[in-house]
Amino acid sequence: MAKNIQSLERAAAMLRLLAGGERRLGLSDIASSLGLAKGTAHGILRTLQAEGFVEQDAASGRYQLGAELLRLGNSYLDVHELRARALVWTDDLARSSGESVHLGVLHQQGVLIVHHVFRPDDSRQVLEVGAMQPLHSTALGKVLSAYDPVAHSEAVEVEREPFTPRTVTALGDFEALLDMTRARGWAADVEETWEGVASVAAPIHDRRRMPVGAVAITGAVERVCSGGELRSELVAAVRDCARAVSRDLGAGRF
Repeated sequence: MAKNIQSLERAAAMLRLLAGGERRLGLSDIASSLGLAKGTAHGILRTLQAEGFVEQDAASGRYQLGAELLRLGNSYLDVHELRARALVWTDDLARSSGESVHLGVLHQQGVLIVHHVFRPDDSRQVLEVGAMQPLHSTALGKVLSAYDPVAHSEAVEVEREPFTPRTVTALGDFEALLDMTRARGWAADVEETWEGVASVAAPIHDRRRMPVGAVAITGAVERVCSGGELRSELVAAVRDCARAVSRDLGAGRF
């Protein structure tokens, strides 16, 4: 029978300790509770902190669970609840806009499409659930990068591939796009990922007011844009859909 890895057992015990009882614990409390030497406990805490699973309060020096662990712990529920809550609203958005609607979440340095509503016409279409899209060029990816710190880190720390001549790859320009996204509450992709295709996306938040995904309208440039700009009614419709799903997830008004 394979032996358990002691360091992982200790790390798991430490996370369970931080998850229960007092919200924040000092190094001495953690070490004594687990029967560990302070040096050993500190080494494990530093590793967990580097991975985002534990955070240290700058003022008190005490430790608590980190945002990354909370995000991972809720990811399964978030994705499935997100999709369930979004079904009616995304159907309505596709019907009113006449375009395809995608629901995306952050996954493995990209955007995972977890729900896809076909354009409501008789044209041949391919279901894209399970497909991955890039963070830096798509409307969904820009929204996630603008609002989710983890997505932001993953988008800026890698080389941004130019898919078309319109793709923004320079870090300064990309950060400026994210600033604009946060300021106006939505992101655009006009032939930055695929020639002839445009999209607009808005963020979805959960009851903790954390970004858990994004919703987008995607279609041919000549239908989604007018006079070189995204049609304002489509931007408004996407934002309304995102707000509606967020409210259903308990986020309140945005």
